[in-house]
Amino acid sequence: MACTSIPRVIAAPSTSAVAARIKWAPVQSIWTLAMMMGGIVGGALTFSWDAVALFLVTTAITIGLGHSLGMHRLLIHRAYETPRWVEYLFVYLGTLVGMAGPMGMIKTHDQRDWAQRQTACHDFFGHRRSFWVDAFHQMHCRIALAHPPRFDIEDRVANDPFYRFLERTWRWQQLPWAIAFFLIGGWSWVFWGIALRIFVSLTGHWMVGHFAHNDGHQGWRVEGAAVQGYNIRWLGLITFGESWHANHHAFPGSAKLGLEFGQADPGWWTLMIMERLGLVWNIVTPDALPFRAELRRVPQPRRSDRGCPVTGRIARVLFGPAV
Repeated sequence: MACTSIPRVIAAPSTSAVAARIKWAPVQSIWTLAMMMGGIVGGALTFSWDAVALFLVTTAITIGLGHSLGMHRLLIHRAYETPRWVEYLFVYLGTLVGMAGPMGMIKTHDQRDWAQRQTACHDFFGHRRSFWVDAFHQMHCRIALAHPPRFDIEDRVANDPFYRFLERTWRWQQLPWAIAFFLIGGWSWVFWGIALRIFVSLTGHWMVGHFAHNDGHQGWRVEGAAVQGYNIRWLGLITFGESWHANHHAFPGSAKLGLEFGQADPGWWTLMIMERLGLVWNIVTPDALPFRAELRRVPQPRRSDRGCPVTGRIARVLFGPAV
């Protein structure tokens, strides 16, 4: 069920998305805990409104331009074209999110998507465990497949000196900004502009993945896939459009994620502005993607039948296994 324009995952007959072990990743865990403690404790002790403003602005820039437009829609899916300097800028901003470097993001994303498209996969890829167990696994552990596929990242990325540099130093990229923030606003700016921003971004990324693979509005279904995507309506704006995950599962190569009326997609709006400025071209939309025989449209319930699933969904995942 190929559905990306860049086939980086090469599977053999023995390859399995099920046989695996969850292993604690000490460096990743220490990084996450350090950002959590610095953000929550340090942020609380050094509260100031200018630090809050810094947190909001830097989070919006790194998540929106960096992760959504840079890492996800451009570097991973090549859903649009842009000058190399814009690509470098967006991917650099994506590195500042604090999740991984360029190659690490590609491998993590592509392995997860490959596993989800199989007929069966490990619970780790489907976020099937309870809310708190999944939180620990996703943010403090890594999965080790017994029979993993081979990854072949395109030379354009794998051999790029700038991307290789970011891959080696992605955690250290926070340091120049931490020094600058300290010189301007003291420890308050460091705790809010670095630690809390990273912790909220890491936690938010995991939570969107957890909710968007368990429950919500589903406009499309991929027959035969072990994991389905769901649209989380109440997160459309603050995720830059990344929460329209059923749409993304259906059309992963599309730069437009909000496909229906009322589905806010700030990432798409930004691309439209950039296109008018001549900074973006060859934008991929669903109508330009190859036909997928396994794709099914899910009948939509009447508005009066939908109710408000948010409260019930949060209660289920907080206090019991995700449905």
